[in-house]
Amino acid sequence: MREMHNVNERIMAPTVRLVGENVRVGVYSIGEALAIAEDLALDLVEISKSDGYPVCKVMDYAKFKYLQKKKHKEIKGNTHKVIVKEIRFGPNTSDHDFDFKLRHAINFLGTGAKVKVCVKFIGRQIIFKERGESILLRFFQGLENYGKMEQSPKLEGKRMSMMIAPLKS
Repeated sequence: MREMHNVNERIMAPTVRLVGENVRVGVYSIGEALAIAEDLALDLVEISKSDGYPVCKVMDYAKFKYLQKKKHKEIKGNTHKVIVKEIRFGPNTSDHDFDFKLRHAINFLGTGAKVKVCVKFIGRQIIFKERGESILLRFFQGLENYGKMEQSPKLEGKRMSMMIAPLKS
């Protein structure tokens, strides 16, 4: 695996600007800088490349990598994954099926998932576009207390869909 920073002998510049704790800041030859880092039992790490003198810091590189990985893991853990559940209807869906799917959507929104509601038109059913839109709007009316409409009903090919996001609690 390729390291992000050049460390110790992998630094190619003949002279470097040295920074760090317990170190006199200044410009040193690479040999002097490596000797200073070795005396302190630390690593010489190239922090910034520049045309003049690259900036190198005297630090414990293993500890630095560990802290970076820990910070990255913490940031990754704090991200919220958006879950999208899909509910499908036909233009001739019965009331019982409608109510059944409405209860499922309420549960999905309660757990924090978004709900994508689709009406799929098969064959010549596409002539019932108004019926599909009325199903979607009626579905949203049943969910008004649980979610907000993120995307209004829109026809994409032979599918009409809308997106409902949960209300912030």
